[in-house]
Amino acid sequence: MNSPIICFGQQPCGFFPKRFLVAKINTARNLQKEIGGEIVFFYHDSDHDPRETRTILRHRSTNEPAQLNFTFQNKIQRKFSPLYLKRIPADWQEKTTSQLPNYVGHPLIEIFKNTSASTVADFCLGMYRDMGLFEGIKILRSSDPDFRRTACDVSEFFVDIPHDGEIVRARFSEDGFKLHEGGDVFVTIPLTSFTKEQISPTRDSRLLWMQSVVHCTHYVAGAGEKGYLRETEAPEINFLTRDTIDKSDEAYIELT
Repeated sequence: MNSPIICFGQQPCGFFPKRFLVAKINTARNLQKEIGGEIVFFYHDSDHDPRETRTILRHRSTNEPAQLNFTFQNKIQRKFSPLYLKRIPADWQEKTTSQLPNYVGHPLIEIFKNTSASTVADFCLGMYRDMGLFEGIKILRSSDPDFRRTACDVSEFFVDIPHDGEIVRARFSEDGFKLHEGGDVFVTIPLTSFTKEQISPTRDSRLLWMQSVVHCTHYVAGAGEKGYLRETEAPEINFLTRDTIDKSDEAYIELT
């Protein structure tokens, strides 16, 4: 028998990770203790939604929640560039560091100060690693050209294309690439040629696309994921729901 491959996936989810990501990690580690095998983290850094990286922290004195997030170099980048290409302004880290004593202790502040990355996805991943969360876990990124070349073809997908001086993630359709402005409003960019290295999946095609590369035997899903995962497309996978955790959308601020 092939050795088990236990997978879980997540977009960059805050410069301190959301607690639901840590719950996925813990669920995968507990399963590995039972059945052995390898753990794979599918890092979906091709997503573009800036809301994904909102970091909810509680004030150390008042316990009031606050939302912190990255800032971005321009509006096009903030709204439409994939997270692996959203660039961090030079002063963001220093300004955010000055706020952190209200919310976290010195060890986490030092990790934050010492993290060096120019993009949102790289910064988040650097933080998660330095917090000790991914020891012994293999990381595969949806932005990796090799991953994209190896992945199967899907009928629903986004394409990373140039637009207004940036690279944006636009949904492919037969009449053009679509950028969602909000509500029912879309910007249509004329079709041009593209390659597999520019393609990333939609929410509905993500499982099949990911599995064509990862070939996992077990997948740890979040509560929201269970609502849209097309499990019948991958009958070879044993699906598990992550362990429950309180304040799941708030930041995890402990060190492993």
